[in-house]
Amino acid sequence: MLECVVNLSVPSRDEAVLLGAFAGASLRDLHHDDDHGRAVLTMIGEPTALATDVRALARVGAARLDLTGHVGVHPRLGALDVVPFVSLEGDLGAAVRARDAAATWFATALGVPVFLYGPLADGSVRTLPEVRRHAFTGLAPDHGPGRPHPRLGASALGARGVLVAWNLRLRDTALEEAREVARALRGPHVRALAFALPTGPQISCNLLDPLEVGPSEVYDAVSARLGEARLVGGELVGLAPRGVLERTDPARWARLGLSEATTIEAVVASAGLGATLEGPGAP
Repeated sequence: MLECVVNLSVPSRDEAVLLGAFAGASLRDLHHDDDHGRAVLTMIGEPTALATDVRALARVGAARLDLTGHVGVHPRLGALDVVPFVSLEGDLGAAVRARDAAATWFATALGVPVFLYGPLADGSVRTLPEVRRHAFTGLAPDHGPGRPHPRLGASALGARGVLVAWNLRLRDTALEEAREVARALRGPHVRALAFALPTGPQISCNLLDPLEVGPSEVYDAVSARLGEARLVGGELVGLAPRGVLERTDPARWARLGLSEATTIEAVVASAGLGATLEGPGAP
């Protein structure tokens, strides 16, 4: 059982919903944010069916999306921006194989340059931030042309364990102060950026080992620095493992943007699938 979290540079929710219709039976969750200009489609299934649905979504996205003129605060390499394959059962081997097959297909069928992250063939591990920093400068694409596609830019395809994407909205806080908080949060378990939104700053996090440092720990760290009154609340992007809820006081779930319905286990069970989540997130 694999998860694929397809991150697209999409101009509107209507367009995101339209694209989601092409994701097939593997689609389990769709999240879109107008300010970020980004859609996150969480897909779960057996590897063969999942690969078919990811390719169908990518083909339609490649035909409809255009990175030129795209707006949104979220950093991006391309229209088909980031596509990680996620192991739900502890072994990254299947995720690596699915990623590598998809990377070859993206490059040949769509003409998109592809950068890999996660475990590489030479035994090293490349992170997504490394791809973002060095793409087309110190780092050449692993597949496809050596320059960005004129409409679609480039794509980063990864293989990793489970992580949690989670945002925290702030009030009465300057953007530079929010950026200082984001820098202070960064470490082996947390990646964080601060963005300016019309409603106020937002700290956007990838929690790489959410059973060690989850939304509650990040919320408390920011609250200790800024004060509870300046925190509006949390927002889950996509799905989270149930273990995150089990280690969090249920009285805090709503404030943190968590719910049983948005756990991977609940979605897998409702789809009649079976998976045992093991292991923390990975780069």
